[in-house]
Amino acid sequence: MTERSVIVYPPSETGGRQVRIDDRIIGTAYSLHDLTVFLQNAGLTGWDELDVAESGLIEWHEGGPEVWER
Repeated sequence: MTERSVIVYPPSETGGRQVRIDDRIIGTAYSLHDLTVFLQNAGLTGWDELDVAESGLIEWHEGGPEVWER
């Protein structure tokens, strides 16, 4: 997965952030836990929330792993 593109888009008006892996939107995460589950399902088994929050793999738009609402 290290060569894959992971983008977490800005929070929406209703909360949550869309998550894209490569060229596909995989869903809307409402928390770091949600994002961790998405990434585990995409092959990053064994990763926990701390791994995800500290990963350089993820491109965060308009806020980092602590921002889930506008």
